[in-house]
Amino acid sequence: MISLLACSFLAYSQNSSFFFPRPHLRMLRRLLERPCTLALLVGSQLAVMMYLSLGGFRSLSALFGRDQGPTFDYSHPRDVYSNLSHLPGAPVAPGGPSAPQGLPYCPERSPLLVGPVSVSFSPVPSIAEIVERNPRVEPGGRYRPAGCEPRSRTAIIVPHRAREHHLRLLLYHLHPFLQRQQLAYGIYVIHQAGNGTFNRAKLLNVGVREALRDEEWDCLFLHDVDLLPENDHNLYVCDPRGPRHVAVAMNKFGYSLPYPQYFGGVSALTPDQYLKMNGFPNEYWGWGGEDDDIATRVRLAGMKISRPPTSVGHYKMVKHRGDKGNEENPHRFDLLVRTQNSWTQDGMNSLTYRLLARELGPLYTNVTADIGTDPRGPRAPPGPRYPPGSSQAFRQEMLQRRPPARPALCLLPTTQPAVVHTDSSLPTLIMKLNQKGCILPTLSSSLLLEGCGGIEL
Repeated sequence: MISLLACSFLAYSQNSSFFFPRPHLRMLRRLLERPCTLALLVGSQLAVMMYLSLGGFRSLSALFGRDQGPTFDYSHPRDVYSNLSHLPGAPVAPGGPSAPQGLPYCPERSPLLVGPVSVSFSPVPSIAEIVERNPRVEPGGRYRPAGCEPRSRTAIIVPHRAREHHLRLLLYHLHPFLQRQQLAYGIYVIHQAGNGTFNRAKLLNVGVREALRDEEWDCLFLHDVDLLPENDHNLYVCDPRGPRHVAVAMNKFGYSLPYPQYFGGVSALTPDQYLKMNGFPNEYWGWGGEDDDIATRVRLAGMKISRPPTSVGHYKMVKHRGDKGNEENPHRFDLLVRTQNSWTQDGMNSLTYRLLARELGPLYTNVTADIGTDPRGPRAPPGPRYPPGSSQAFRQEMLQRRPPARPALCLLPTTQPAVVHTDSSLPTLIMKLNQKGCILPTLSSSLLLEGCGGIEL
């Protein structure tokens, strides 16, 4: 093709100078008449033909446009609980997806798949309703197919705080979705304790560490709580060649990828891939930035992001207002600039947290962790303002006063012996202490009295 174009140009240039001035035309003709130039053109043609024959066309398609993949009719979705009656009835033994011996492997593509499934946000089901519809799910949100050996063991890790309705919608939708794929799976919900700024990426690091303590999972699916998959051909398995970004077509973005480096929503990595990129960053407090940081980590770790076809990776986002405590991160751009130098120090190797609870619920494993607070965040807001002269205003004023450093007097609950021995009743004692100028931080049966050293009652 290239040689043919060159010959055509030579023939055309003898009779026309429409495209080029004559001096330039003569120079190009002399260049093309040289044997080495023609040999170079022939070699280039052979290289292009070989590239296309070895799958280069697919690479060009991925470069210049997203692969649309197979066609699905999303106007007629099936119920998300379709085909579950065809599953073998025997539930798995307690203890999670440990493989029984002697079973054949499940098919590479489950025969139970139905394609597009319906997604409804109303009514929000109760936990009891979800449990009733998923009788084969074991404590901790574990499941494995009873009739065959699954080809993948997948841990679903969901960062969470104050999104109970979203969590129930996800559990109602995701359990049957995964069962039809004939996977062994477990769902982990990682709850951030306290009211500090939300940190999605750090919670995912916590979830990965806690999940890997239970099983040698083949695949880690990092899943936002407000995204529901719409096509069960979107398999929740990992790609051994590199990290997968799965939520490629969300209704929020008109079912298209917002930009090529986007890695948010739902992603999948093997444990080795996750550790190779040092996990996710711990320093992104609030909304925004961590997805781009993660995509940069993938590249710096020498890996490439893969994606399912756009027609398969459909997700619907649960409508919600902005979260209190998850405001836009004002430092995200400063952090992104430093990713190239910080990714090897900020991640799984620097993760610190305090595990507060680990519970096996009927539909998921709940992990509650104290991950600290944003060191650059604002200080706690001041307390409420009460009407002048009210008892609340008096107490607030007393709490804000700082007495000279003196030994504190502590009264234990009145059912136990007190530090100060007196025959006075509790109301009389409080009145006497008020007269002495003591500070009463709490008005209950247990009092901590500051600045009352040396008082004789």
